[in-house]
Amino acid sequence: MIGWLVLVGAVPAVLTAFKVTDPWVAGGAALVAALALVAAGMWQERFKRLVQRRDEQRFKVADGLLLLKSGRVPKVGQMSDPLRLGVHPSAPAYGAAAGSGRVAGDRVPAYVPRDVDTELAEQLRRGGFVVLVGDSTAGKSRTAFEAIRTELPAHELFVPGDKNIGKDVMAALVERISQSRRAVLWLDDLEHYIRAGTMTTAQISRIRDGKGHKVILATLRSAEEDQLTQVPSDAEDPKRKLGDEAIQMLGQACKIRLRRLFSAGELERTRAHVSDERIADALDYSGEYGIAEYLAAGPHLQDAYDNAWEVGRNPRGAALVAAAIDCRRAGHLSALPKALLEELHHGYLDARGGQRLRPEPLEQAWDWATRQRRSTTALLQPADDGAQIEVFDYLVDRYQQQVGPTAHVPQQTITTIIGHARTPDLDAIARQMRAQGRYKLATQALQHAIQLRRVNDGEEHPDTLASRNNLAGVLRTLGRLEEAEAEHRAVLKIRRRVLGEEHPDTLTSRSNLAGALGALGRLEEAEAEHRAVLKIRRRVLGEEHPDTLTSRNNLALALGALGRLQEAEAEHQAVLETWRRVLGEEHPSTLTSRNNLAGVLGDLGRLEEAEAEHRAELETCRRVLGEEHPDTLASRNNLAGALGALGRLEEAEAEHQAVLETCRRVLGEEHPSTLTSRNNLAGALRALGRLEEAEAEHQAVLETCRRVLGEEHPDTLTSRNNLAGVLRALGRLEEAEAEHRAVLETWRRVLGVEHPSTLASRNNLAGVLGDLGRLEEAEAEHRAVLETCRRVLGVEHPSTLASRNNLALALGALGRLEEAEAEHQAVLKIRRRVLGEEHPSTLASRNNLAGVLGDLGRLEEAEAEHRAVLETWRRVLGEEHPDTLASRNNLAGVLGDLGRLEEAEAEHRAVLEARRRVLGVEHPSTLTSRNNLASLLRASGRLEEAEALE
Repeated sequence: MIGWLVLVGAVPAVLTAFKVTDPWVAGGAALVAALALVAAGMWQERFKRLVQRRDEQRFKVADGLLLLKSGRVPKVGQMSDPLRLGVHPSAPAYGAAAGSGRVAGDRVPAYVPRDVDTELAEQLRRGGFVVLVGDSTAGKSRTAFEAIRTELPAHELFVPGDKNIGKDVMAALVERISQSRRAVLWLDDLEHYIRAGTMTTAQISRIRDGKGHKVILATLRSAEEDQLTQVPSDAEDPKRKLGDEAIQMLGQACKIRLRRLFSAGELERTRAHVSDERIADALDYSGEYGIAEYLAAGPHLQDAYDNAWEVGRNPRGAALVAAAIDCRRAGHLSALPKALLEELHHGYLDARGGQRLRPEPLEQAWDWATRQRRSTTALLQPADDGAQIEVFDYLVDRYQQQVGPTAHVPQQTITTIIGHARTPDLDAIARQMRAQGRYKLATQALQHAIQLRRVNDGEEHPDTLASRNNLAGVLRTLGRLEEAEAEHRAVLKIRRRVLGEEHPDTLTSRSNLAGALGALGRLEEAEAEHRAVLKIRRRVLGEEHPDTLTSRNNLALALGALGRLQEAEAEHQAVLETWRRVLGEEHPSTLTSRNNLAGVLGDLGRLEEAEAEHRAELETCRRVLGEEHPDTLASRNNLAGALGALGRLEEAEAEHQAVLETCRRVLGEEHPSTLTSRNNLAGALRALGRLEEAEAEHQAVLETCRRVLGEEHPDTLTSRNNLAGVLRALGRLEEAEAEHRAVLETWRRVLGVEHPSTLASRNNLAGVLGDLGRLEEAEAEHRAVLETCRRVLGVEHPSTLASRNNLALALGALGRLEEAEAEHQAVLKIRRRVLGEEHPSTLASRNNLAGVLGDLGRLEEAEAEHRAVLETWRRVLGEEHPDTLASRNNLAGVLGDLGRLEEAEAEHRAVLEARRRVLGVEHPSTLTSRNNLASLLRASGRLEEAEALE
């Protein structure tokens, strides 16, 4: 099929040997046959360099494209030097004894056919998008070069003259390719083009689907593929969009993976070329290194770098290289300013010993770092007349593998890079910092990018607006919600004026504003914005367009936040059905939609359905994305939450422990996802009654949140609230009150008195005041919270009903039982209508009502309510769920009050036995059961049995 895309990870270069055909030269060579072999070798190399120089002089870079001197686009067959396409030159052999019969060969040795060659050739003949994926120096570029030379020699070859080519230049290049009948677009290191947004899915489609035979041939390092595509589904909008774009683009490609280590068949084919000393040397190390890796001198350059740190060697040069490696790891993809490395290297040198290493002068350090080794490449390769520097990507990959994915570039390094970087690199650095949870550095990079773009491009340029939109997203993540709203509104205003109300970028801005409004607790405004965006997208894009479905998903989430759970479920079901039909069961968007549906099912109290959805989604994530993908970890975390809600607490703990271990290994100890996982584990420990362990976890999470995110960040405040809850459970009520008051004061100052988080905090404080016996204060707080919830959220919102329920409990504690009964009856009536008879919140209301009826002396009514609740819990959650056992305990209490002591004793004993088995002998609920049984026995006059239990 015409128009297929093939991706090539790294293409090995093939250098055609130059042959001397001039008879005069041949005769001359015969006359000097007696000269020393080394002299002949020198002349031979000089001749090759001359011919190579002539070849190089045939080309020029113009309009961002590699062209012939005539200004024409070269044919593939005219490109005889693979080095021009990014192939690493080969190192010479260490040298064999004279007369060995082996030759040193050209800068690129003979090509050893790879196992993927047949598949690659077939895809090239079909046309389309092909990507070779593999490690640095796996041989991707050489493999691709040989394939197009063999299969498509007459095609025009379009090679960007600079990987940092601008969007306008790339757009013009795509237009030019579309007019060609037969063309190859060569994209070495595809990640550069994806991150900069210079190559898009739409452009790929245009080339692929155009007339004639077109091939887009790209290379992509495996590490970069992982970074581009492993984006969690709940990531901020700009990062998620980049990940979605990368996934969609690579989804159009035929991806061919090239392994670094040669297979047995490839090694056998390599042995046919042992007359070349370099290949013979490489074969000797084939168990440890790939053949292409060894030929490109990767291990040799790595050794040179490692050894340079020794005292008196080249430690300053090594420090320059270390700085360059970290610049790349930080997200700076274009050539590095020499001045930047000179400024940075002092810190790396000092970290390894400074003057004790006897560092060489700076000029000598540069000479060492930029010197070609083994006639291949340098550790640092000068570019742009020496003002810019490229670092050998092999060193970057090896270092990242050595330190692991969680090792961060130092903050001071990032700050310095930001001061030197250009806008495309600032955007890339910001994305990298966001991915690592280093939001303040991301903010710094984006602010600098905006400043530069305002000066260079203007306030209304699309790139300026995109950077401002990204900044708003980071500000929202940092909890600076009012600033985020202001940025989103400013961007939206300009886009409306410049682009129009229905432009995709305008709608994206409006959607992002809606998200900020939701985070601010202004839920009705958020819903209105989401509905407006959805209406336009349906009309302009159609019902099944991905942006339309995303809008519908966002609306469903807003409805859930508003407590309109049945509406939210209906929206999620509709979105999921469409994703399944359009994209398939295993697409990331389908999996995200399934996860969101599972969340609503859990909120609706349909816990077994929620568990089934979470398990199905997790199984697919594991199979499609892998065990350590962020979406897989999020799915496993959500399953753990569902298990906890089902009362399967040990299973929930095990899942949380496993997720936390993986987050620590993959993301690092201080990543926000790791902290969330640790917080969730603490919650599971609390549910299991292991309160001291839970406190320790919460304390550790809080300390890290304070250090990494700041004292007023929402995650820090949530962590502090959770700690206060554990302190309350431990009976340390004064400490709990102090924490809750501090959290409440901060929420009020940061988010305002009516934000849902502020109201939740005030409710928690009221609960502690009640435990402290300060019942009038507790009632006053509950009434204030309820009044605000009614006004802000509505009378039927789950939070409003929870607040009314808590007020009823406070009234009961004050002895105002008729008022308490009236409140409980009112809450129960609404919950039955809104949530259904079997929802956990409805059953909780019915249980609380039964308690008040018992206090009022209406014991038969209380017994009937408790029995009805217990029967439902048993049917919905099972015999041993903590809520079922709590209900049975309450029934036993009423039976005791009714004087039916034997029945009461039997119930208490059954509950105690089950709690011991399910929760453990030291769980607070188990101890409560034991105390209740002891009290009953004492009331029956069985004092010795009671004392034995106490």
